[in-house]
Order: sequence, then C-alpha cells, then structure tokens
Amino acid sequence: MLIAAIVALGVGTYSMRLGGVLLRGRLKLSAAVQRVLQMAAAALLAALAGTAALMAGVEFAGVARPAGVLVGGVLAWRKAPFVVVVLAAAGTAALLRLAGVP
Repeated sequence: MLIAAIVALGVGTYSMRLGGVLLRGRLKLSAAVQRVLQMAAAALLAALAGTAALMAGVEFAGVARPAGVLVGGVLAWRKAPFVVVVLAAAGTAALLRLAGVP
C-alpha cells in the first residue's frame, strides 16, 4: 500500500511538471493574473516561514524561536553574511532557552 501511494504521488508530480512544460506556449495569462501569481508565491513562502517560526508541531513554539528568527531576519535585511545570520539566530534562541525562556 505504501509503495502504491509513493508511485501515485510520483506519477502525479511528474504529470503536473510535464503539463507545465507542454502547456506553457498554449496558455496565455493576462498581466493581472501573472502579477497575482507572483504575489501568491511570495505569500506562500511568507506563510511557510511564519508557520515554521511560530509552531512546533501543533503547539506554539515559545518565545525563543521567534526571537531568533527576528534577529536573523533583521541581520539578513541589513545584508549580513549568511553564516552570521544563522549563527546569530541560533545563538539568540539558544541563549533565551538557556535563560529559561520557552
């Protein structure tokens, strides 16, 4: 049963990707729809990042993780090197948890 589900998901994924390649020249989208699709991709990415930053499973992750993400976001916005962003975010969350902040 598990193998059948994996094969079905694989075939579905391949079909959707192939459909995009084959229909690209035939399907014409208006400028408004193209703008909405670009914004939808950004909104989806923001929602994914927000969910990962705030939730641990089905519960709130506590204050330490969002604080670390906030520090990392500010440093990335200020164009700090990637390694500095990751280390500062992880360090902030670790220090807050060490201090007893959930």
